[in-house]
Amino acid sequence: MNTTELKNRGIFGLIFVLILYFGTSYSSMLCSILFAVLGLICLYEMWHLREGKSKILALAYVLIPFLSIQDLIWNYLSFSIYDTQVWMSEFILSLLVLTWIFDTFAFLIGVKYGKHKIIPSISPKKSWEGFIGGLIFTFIASSIYFRCFLENSMEETLIWSLILAITISFTASLGDFIESAYKRQAGVKDSGNLMPGHGGVLDRMDSLMISMFILNILFRLLS
Repeated sequence: MNTTELKNRGIFGLIFVLILYFGTSYSSMLCSILFAVLGLICLYEMWHLREGKSKILALAYVLIPFLSIQDLIWNYLSFSIYDTQVWMSEFILSLLVLTWIFDTFAFLIGVKYGKHKIIPSISPKKSWEGFIGGLIFTFIASSIYFRCFLENSMEETLIWSLILAITISFTASLGDFIESAYKRQAGVKDSGNLMPGHGGVLDRMDSLMISMFILNILFRLLS
């Protein structure tokens, strides 16, 4: 990655994070609109990835998670983690940040130490070493979140952090592999060019797809 690409990645990554922060911090309505827009962009990008090919499963891969997000926002405006009340829109932002922490450290550690590839035919850069490194850093970040921001006890923090880190690591990897398979079939590196240095919006959101679907199921089972 050259200097220009690295600079673009940093600038547009920061802009995207700020948009998500302000979009999820002020109201459920704004959060809902934000993810509706992101969902439409992702559907558009996937439609073009599957040009001339079957689209039903590919569009469902995008549509179902974004519908799950809308369901979580409006049916579970807030929820309790032990004695702490948490707004769903803020929790979704936290999941996004934790997912990107997993992606970032899985990539960095994989580049440095990765020798055992997970599915090289689909994503040759992803390794088990990177996966484990990403999981560890996600666990650390989750612990900080539950301990400092939600003020849970140490026991509660460790339990929830472990559950969240394991869930995010597996679902983020699965979502990433699915999109990588679609891009490989399309013969392209990125889903779009809306975000220089990152590719398309779908490239930024792919790791969240399965996470949101699983989270929606969990909330339904527990409610």
